[in-house]
Amino acid sequence: MALSNREIVGKGLDLLRSGLRPFVEREYRRVYGEEWVREAGEVLKGDRASLQDPDAQALLKLMDYRWNEVFDEKLGRWGRTLVKELLEFRNRWAHQGAFSFEDAHRALDSMTRLLEMIAAEEAQETARMARELLRRRFEEEAKREAERAVKQSLAVVPQGLKPWREVVTPHPDVASGRYSEAEFAADLAQVHRGEAGEEYGNPLEFYRRTHLTSGLKRLLLNALKRLAGEGGDPVVELQT
Repeated sequence: MALSNREIVGKGLDLLRSGLRPFVEREYRRVYGEEWVREAGEVLKGDRASLQDPDAQALLKLMDYRWNEVFDEKLGRWGRTLVKELLEFRNRWAHQGAFSFEDAHRALDSMTRLLEMIAAEEAQETARMARELLRRRFEEEAKREAERAVKQSLAVVPQGLKPWREVVTPHPDVASGRYSEAEFAADLAQVHRGEAGEEYGNPLEFYRRTHLTSGLKRLLLNALKRLAGEGGDPVVELQT
């Protein structure tokens, strides 16, 4: 079963967390040295659980609150725009907010861009997820378009066409209900013994009822040539 847009965003946030964590910790250590844990704790207001195992929100918050001091030099204004946007997406996700296709794709695209800026390998997976989302959207739109085309074609009623019964008259045995599918294929042994029904035992009746297709014509010519000693295949494969 396909994941919902919200579930896809959730998987993306897990990848974002995995990619951001080593980068954020490294940059905090670079700027604050041994005091990096205390600085991070101030941002997270002493939330030890978030500090020990930060989720995507905690990591984005650590970046946003110390942007000028730690991250601006490497990521610039565009990086901060992505961080702000991803914080909004994460908050919506955490509060059970709905995600349209456009929202989900935008979130994955922003995750990919930020992860690429820090050279995180998780960017490859978020990019793949974004492409898969586009593919799914394309297939859904193509399916809806095909269904719409079928409905439109059915809605168009050709003018001037006669009912088929006025164009083609069924054979009497079909119209009367006497037609039997069991007699559709000829029993050649009965024909040879003269025991076949009228439609197969009487040549005139048989050909009156039978449309001579090109294949049947070739079969008859082959049989006549064989009987006349003028060639013809000795063995033929019969098809009905």
